Parts: sequence; structure tokens; C-alpha cells
Amino acid sequence: MTMADRSIGKEQSIASAIAAMKANRPLRAEEICRDYLLLNPGCKDHLRLLGHALMKQNRLEEAERQIRFALTLEPRSPQLMEDLGSVLALREQYADAIIFFKNAIRLEPRLPLAHKKLGQALAAIGMGEDADREFEEYLELDKNKGVVANAVAELQAGLFDDAVKTLQQAIKDNPKNVDAMRYLAGAYLGKKVQLDDAEALLRQAAQVAPDYVAAWMLLGSVLMERGKYLDAIEAYRSATRLAPDDAEPWAGLGNAYARASYVEESAQAFARSVTLDPDMAGSQMGYAHILKTLGDQPGALKAYRAAIRIKPDFGEVYWSMANLKVFQFEDAEVVAMEKQLQRDDLSKSAEIHFRFALGKACEDLGDYDRAWHYYHSGNEAQRKQVQYDPTDFEVRQTKVTEVFSREFLQERSNNGCADADPIFIVGLPRSGSTLVEQILASHSQVEGTSELPILGRIAGSIGRYRRDNKAYPESVRDLRDKDWRAYGLQYMEESRRHRATDKPFFTDKLPNNFPHVGLIHLALPNAKIINARRHPLDSCLGGYKQLFGQGQNFTYDMFELAEYYKQYHGVMTHWHTVLPGKVLDVHYEETVTDLDAQVRRILTHCGLPFEEQCLRFHETERAVKTASSEQVRQPIYRGALGKWRRYEKHLGPWLEELDEIIRELPETVRNAGL
Repeated sequence: MTMADRSIGKEQSIASAIAAMKANRPLRAEEICRDYLLLNPGCKDHLRLLGHALMKQNRLEEAERQIRFALTLEPRSPQLMEDLGSVLALREQYADAIIFFKNAIRLEPRLPLAHKKLGQALAAIGMGEDADREFEEYLELDKNKGVVANAVAELQAGLFDDAVKTLQQAIKDNPKNVDAMRYLAGAYLGKKVQLDDAEALLRQAAQVAPDYVAAWMLLGSVLMERGKYLDAIEAYRSATRLAPDDAEPWAGLGNAYARASYVEESAQAFARSVTLDPDMAGSQMGYAHILKTLGDQPGALKAYRAAIRIKPDFGEVYWSMANLKVFQFEDAEVVAMEKQLQRDDLSKSAEIHFRFALGKACEDLGDYDRAWHYYHSGNEAQRKQVQYDPTDFEVRQTKVTEVFSREFLQERSNNGCADADPIFIVGLPRSGSTLVEQILASHSQVEGTSELPILGRIAGSIGRYRRDNKAYPESVRDLRDKDWRAYGLQYMEESRRHRATDKPFFTDKLPNNFPHVGLIHLALPNAKIINARRHPLDSCLGGYKQLFGQGQNFTYDMFELAEYYKQYHGVMTHWHTVLPGKVLDVHYEETVTDLDAQVRRILTHCGLPFEEQCLRFHETERAVKTASSEQVRQPIYRGALGKWRRYEKHLGPWLEELDEIIRELPETVRNAGL
């Protein structure tokens, strides 16, 4: 066989080997596996298939050797333990076989054949009663497994409704069929529907079978999707307790900790995951993300590059490196990205990530036309992948300004929660909000808590269950005076989950909170609000160059981005009109050119005494989760002022649409970068 024959893909090789086994050609299956293993000696799937092929040829000693080797690579694999038990039983080493069958069942209680083989081994040494119990378990599991297998096949064929009916009937027939519960929950999660039912199914499965690792793992995923991060942490903790040497539960736990803003705990969980299995590219990337958040850029780059070595087409990792902002790619990395884009089989997601990363690479090289080509083509591709309705957004903003009129706000003032702890930083992405937050978080009385997803949830809940379907913001017209205080208290209660200190004030810098200034004023009248502003062209360009992990779907089309900016500007103008003095505008350009004056303005607005440390914000050690995390760890620099001028010839639509807003800017902002 030639080297070209040996370099066929893993899936094709496995399919060929399985076909040979089904055709009763174990020698041919052995040849296929060995050829693949020459170039990929650590492939556990091929090692397992090779063991099966050798067993089929009655070469039991060789089979045992291969399976034991595979177990050194994946010591917690229940399937490999079952295989080793099978080899030992065939060699009539029943006592040892029983140990491995029991270990396999302990890790995965729903392996039907493991129960059957354990029963046979127990019977062989005269333990008849124990053997009978295992045979009964096998018969029950085998019946259930067949039904679930049919449902899985239906899911794979795209027959979602049929699969759901099959699994629901399986649970009706056997309320303890935890496999059916798991796959039904997985089907709901895949479609992102009935997630409350998915959670209930998995919690029930975990009660029936507390040692069912796969159920705990899937429960963690469902809870993450539902935004219940603290509950997800507990689910993944259960999985790590059951499988402490398995890397995947630790990776899940690391991700859950990260989303819940437990940064140190996340780093520890990811470190455990990559130690257990350094060849999991996703874990390496997650570890790198959290190291970046902690300010360990060398450690983050090491983990990112480890992920790339494992998975060279991992476009998201390249973009994550670019997203360090103060990082520049090596020449070889730029060449590698360009070669990946030439592939015909590259996934759309990978292609988009590579385009944004190459935009950053070309910008660093001063090739702005080529950088724009990659940014623009990346945005065009990403816009097709996301949903955004600009008309719907405009209608919602119009309703907000209509509902929260001056009269409405005056009539309902002084009813909210009196707590003055929160400092809201609103605006648009990439407009300097992280810089403002870092300045405030450098003050001895302020805790920086990043972007809190609380206010939007509260707004969405107001009127959710009304029979007339009247939603926010119109639904607030019917709130009682005491309801405003209740919503303020709800915000304060939920925010405590994200706080790590007892400092009297904390920041919430979710930019998308800008439509909720009226809600903040009525629910939390003593909260402070800062609007982080930047030259509209730099603000739009910053958003257009950013590939967001989720949300901000308005940034992927030039015209939609300009219209969004106009809506934002209009809403903020409304707040300044109906709530004069409530919101402090902080222009990024003025902060960069006169830091001392702007820091004093910010602190005065928040009722805080001046502290010198706020001028040295880059020295403050704290976790920063946004794209600007590395930039705010640097002293003030003017290199980002007027950056739009480098791309001016490509920005015609923005120059036209935003001209009136630009002409109203302070001269220092309008002329920044000249």
C-alpha cells in the first residue's frame, strides 16, 4: 500500500475496517487499521478496531496487548474496559475479566453487552445468582437500547418529530429509561426548543441513575444554554466526581465557571482538563480564553498555539489570537491562514474566523486595502449566518422613547430601590466602555464586574404572561409604584451572584443597556449611568472589525450598522432631554488626550473622591472579559485615535449616513487622529 493510500481520512478508514469485519474479513480489517496507525499511532478508535480484528482471528494475546495500550491513552473508556474483559474471558481468565466488566459498567451502567458478558463470566466461576441478575439487566437494557437506537437513527435522518415521538413512547413504556430521557433532552437542545423540558428530563435521569456521567454532562450543556450558570457548575461538578480522570467534564466545568465569572476556578478546571488530555483542541482554546481574561498573554498564546497544532483548521483560535489586539501574528501563521482559505472543504465558520483574523494581520502590516478586503468579506459571510431585523429594532426604540416620556418619568419617580451601588456603563461595542470600567475599577470603592445580563432579562419579563400580549416597553405603563422597587431589588439580588468583594459600588458595563436608561432611573433612581462615546466612524469601524462570540448582529452589514448607530444616538439624545444630568457622556478621544480631567469628571459624576490610582488604571490587576482586555492593561496611547482615516475610501456609506452626527461632535473628537 502506498503512502497516499495510508493518508485517507479517519472516518473513511474506520468505515472500511468495519465493512471488512461485517464481511467476515478480519485480516483485511487488521491491515486497514495498521496502515492508518502507521501515521496516526495514537488513534484510539483504530486501536480498538484492531483489537476486535485480532480477537476475530483468535490472536488473543496480541489483541490484549493492543487494547491495554489503547487503555493507557484513554484509561476511563468503558468500551475499552469491556473489550479487555472480553479478551480475558476468551482466554478463560474469568476473575480478571469480571474486574474489567464491572469497571466498564461502573463508568457506563447502560452497556447491555457488558452486563451479558459479566453474567457469562460470573456463571463460568459458579456465581449463578449474581449471573442471573446481570442477565436480567442485559435483557432490560437491550430492549431499551433497541428503541433508543431507532430514535437516534431518526434524528440522524433529520426526522426530529418522529424521533421525539419514539423517545416519548419509550419513556412512557419505561419511566426509568434514562437513555431515552438523555436523547430526548439532546434532541430538544439541538433544536433549542423546550429547554425547560430538557432540563427536567435530565434531572430525572440523574435521579434514576446518579452515576450516569453522560446525563450530567448534557444537563450542564442545557443549563448553560438557559443561562443558569451556577446550576451548570453543579452539574459538571457531579460529572467530575464520577469521572475525575476524564478531561471533558473538567472542560465543561471550566466553561461554566467562566460564564459565571469565577475566573480563577475556571482556570483551575481548564488546567486539569488539558493536563488529563492535552490533545483536546477545544479545551486548549477555553484555557487560553481564561488565561487572556486573567492577563496572562504568554500563557494564552501557548494554549492557543497548542490548539492549532492539534487542529490546524481551527479558525476560531486564530481569531482569538487576533482578538488579543496588542498581539501580532508571525509570518508563518499568516501564510498558514491564507492556505486554509484555499481549501474547498473548509467550514463556513472556520472561513469567517480566518477572514477576520487575516484582516487584523494585514492591518498590523499596514496593508489597509487588503485588511478591508478580509474584514468586509468576513462580515458579508457572517451576516448570512445570523438573524437581525433592523426594522424591528427601530420600532422597539421608538416605543421606548414614546413610553418613557418626561411626564411618565416624573410621575413615577422616587418609587424604586434606593440602593446606589450600581454604576451602569452603556454605549456601543468598541467605543471605550472597557476603558471607563477599568478606570472605575481602579478606585478603592468600586468593583468591576463586567457585563451583567440582568437588566435585559428584567425588561423582557415585564408583561411576559399578560393575556393581551402587551410586552415591554408598553407593559410598564401598568406597573404599580411598588413594582418599580421590586424590580430594583430583583436587579440587586441577581447582581450579588456576580460580585466577589464587599466594595460599596460595582460596575455593569453591558453596552446594550442604553435603551434601558428610563427603566434604570425608575427601578434604581440612585444608580449612576455613563455613556461611553467614540467618533461614530471609529465606533462603527471597531464593530465592523470585530467578530463577536454572540449577539451584536447589527455589526455585520455597513448600512445596518450605520442605522443602528443613528438609533442609539437618537435614544441617548432622548435620555439627555427627559433626564437632564442623569447620564454622563464620556468621549474616548477626550479621555485619551486629557486623562486627568476626564477621570475627575467620571469620579465626580459617580460621587466618588479622586484617587491617583485611577490615572494608573493599567496597573490594576483584575479579570477583564471583553475584547479590549489587553488594551486596558496598557498605558494610555493615541494610536487608536482617528483610525477610521486609514480606511476612509471604503467608508462612503457611513460618511454619508452619519454626517449630521459627526458635525455636532466636539472639535477634539471630530479632529482626532489628524
